[in-house]
Amino acid sequence: MSNLKMKEAALIYLDRSGGLQKFIDDCKSYNDSKQSYAVYRFNILINPSDITELDAELGNHILHQPLKAAQVFQSVCFTAVKTLSLIGQLQTETQINIVLKLTHLPQLRSYSLDLCEFPLDYASQRFYMMQGIVISMTTVTKYTQGARFLCSDEACPLSKGFQYIRVHVPGATESATVRNDFLCNLCSSSLQEDRKFRVLGDKQIVEIITAKALQAFKGYSNNQPFRFQSLTIFLRVPSGISNNFKDLLSLTSNSCWKFTAILANIFASQIVPPGTYNLLKLCLLMSLVQTCDRNKELKDCLDILIITSDTLLIDRLLNFSINLVPRGIRNPVSTEIFPTLTRNKYGTGAVSIQAGSALLAKGGICFIGDLASHKKDKLEQLQSVLESRSITVYIPGKKFGNDVNQHMTFPVQCSFWSFVDMDSSSRKNMQKTNTLIGQMDCSLIPANLLETFGLLINCNESSSFYPLLSTVQHTLKKAIDPEGQLYVASKNFTTEDFEKLLAFAKNLNVEFSLEAERMIHGYYLASRRIRTDSISGSKLSASALKYLVSLAEAHARLSLRNKVLKEDALIAALLFETSLTLKYGATVFCVAPSAVFPFELYNEEYLEQRDIYLTQCQQQLQQFIATYGPGTAIFTSDE
Repeated sequence: MSNLKMKEAALIYLDRSGGLQKFIDDCKSYNDSKQSYAVYRFNILINPSDITELDAELGNHILHQPLKAAQVFQSVCFTAVKTLSLIGQLQTETQINIVLKLTHLPQLRSYSLDLCEFPLDYASQRFYMMQGIVISMTTVTKYTQGARFLCSDEACPLSKGFQYIRVHVPGATESATVRNDFLCNLCSSSLQEDRKFRVLGDKQIVEIITAKALQAFKGYSNNQPFRFQSLTIFLRVPSGISNNFKDLLSLTSNSCWKFTAILANIFASQIVPPGTYNLLKLCLLMSLVQTCDRNKELKDCLDILIITSDTLLIDRLLNFSINLVPRGIRNPVSTEIFPTLTRNKYGTGAVSIQAGSALLAKGGICFIGDLASHKKDKLEQLQSVLESRSITVYIPGKKFGNDVNQHMTFPVQCSFWSFVDMDSSSRKNMQKTNTLIGQMDCSLIPANLLETFGLLINCNESSSFYPLLSTVQHTLKKAIDPEGQLYVASKNFTTEDFEKLLAFAKNLNVEFSLEAERMIHGYYLASRRIRTDSISGSKLSASALKYLVSLAEAHARLSLRNKVLKEDALIAALLFETSLTLKYGATVFCVAPSAVFPFELYNEEYLEQRDIYLTQCQQQLQQFIATYGPGTAIFTSDE
C-alpha cells in the first residue's frame, strides 16, 4: 500500500509540474524515430521541496534512496506508456530508464560532501552537493546506457523479446552492463548482445580537489603536516542538447550549412510561421550564441538593427528571443539604458548611480525597442557606447556636495538589438531620392549611429520571403488558441530545447582554421579597398574585422562545431556584405538580399539547391579576394 501511495503521488507531481506533458512529448520523439532502442531514457526534473510537501515518504526516498525512487517513477511511466499507447515498440518495464534531475538539495550540512572532513560516507548511494577545483579532465568518450541480450539457444523462449535488458546504474562499470559471460536463467546457455539495440551516451572523467588544498601550492605549510587527495567524478551525458537536435545534427552532417538553415527555419514558430523571417532569425540565433555566462566577459558582441514595417511582430520576435538567455534585458521606454545619477535617498550625502539596462545585460542582450522612441541625446550616447564599449559617468562635485568632480567608467558588455519603423510618418516626409543600387533609405537614422551597428537587416514583408498571408493566418490561429502548437516544429523542437541548445553552443570553445582566417582577412581587406574614396575615406570601421570574426565564430558555434571553417567565413561575409549594401549600396562583390536564404526551405531538395548556390557564392568570394585582396597589384604597400 505504501508503494502504491508513492506511485499516486509521483503521478500527481508529474501532472502538476508539467513533467507528464514533457514525458509524453519525449515518448512521441522515440515513437517517431526510426532507430531501434533497447532502453528509453527519460530525464525527470524534481523539486524536492514541492514533492516532499506533496508526499513526505516519496520525498524522503528521492533524497536518501534515489534508486528506489527512480523505480517508482519507472513504474508510473511504464503504465502511462501502455495506457496511452505512447511507444509501440516498448515491451517491458525494464526498458524504461528514469534519471532524476534535482533542482536543488536542502541547505543542510548532511547534504554537503566536504573532502576535508572524516569520516566520509562511502555507503550511502544518494545525492550530495560538493564544490572543488578541477585539476584534470578526460576527453568525452562513449559508454553503454543500455543493451539488449538474447539467449543463444534458439529453442529457448528467451531467445527473442526483451527479457534480458542491461541498464547502466550510477557507480557501475562498463563491464557490469556489457560483457560476454552472462547466462540464461532458464536454460543456462550463454547470452548474446543484439548490438543494433545498444544505446550509447557521453561520459567524461574529471578529478577535483577541495579549495583548501591550494595551500599546498603556496610553498609553505606553517610547520603543520598535511596531505590532499583528488576525487574522481564520472560525468554522464555532458551534452546538453535534446535528442531531436542530435538526430537533426546527424542527418545534416554531410553539409556545413543545412543544420543552421533548419534551425533558423523552425525557430520561434510560436511567434512567426516556420519559413518566414529566416534571415533575421539566423542572425538572432547567432547573436544569442555569442552571449556568455555571468562570470565571464563578453568580448564578441553582435549588435542588430532591423528596418521593418511590422514593428509589432518584430517586437514580439525579439522579446521571445531574449528570454532564451539568462541575461536578456528589455529596456522599457520609461527607463534609462545607461547609468544615471540620483541623490542618495538615505541622506548620507553620497551619489547613487543607477545601473541602467545595458549594465544589467552584462554578458547578454539589451533590447532597446524602437530606435525612434529614444531622444537625440540618448542616441548619441548609444553611438558612443557602440564605438567604445564603455560608458563614462560624470559626477559634478558642487551639485552633489563635493568640491572635486569625478569620472567613473564602466565596461558595457552586451549586444544591442533595436528596430526602426520604415512606415513611420516622420520617415515618409524624409524620403531620399539619390540612393544607390541596393541601398536602403535610412535617412531616419543618424548616419554615424547606423555605421556603429554591426548588422543592418531589412525585413520587407512585400517580398516572397516574408509572406503576409501565412503571417496573418498564424496570428488569427494564435488569437483563437494562444497555447496551441500550430506546427510540427513547435512540438518536436520546443522552447526548452532551444534554450538547452543555446546554452550548450555558447560555451563551445572555437578556433579558426587557416582557410577561414585567410578568407575573413582577405574579404575584409578587399572590401575595405573598394569601399574607400579620397573624400570620405573608408566606409568600413576599425570594428568591421571584429564583427566578421564574431559572425564566423557564431555560425560555427550554432553548428555545434569547435572549429571555424571556410563555410562559416562565407556566411559571415554574406551577412556583412548584405548589411553594407543596405547602408552604402552595392559594389563589385554584388550580393543578393536573399543570398543566405535564396530558396524557401520546403524539403531536402531545396536544402541541396541552397548548398549548391552557397558553393557558387564561395567561389565568387574567392575570386573577389583574389582580385582585390592582399597581395594583388591593386593594393599599395601601405594598404
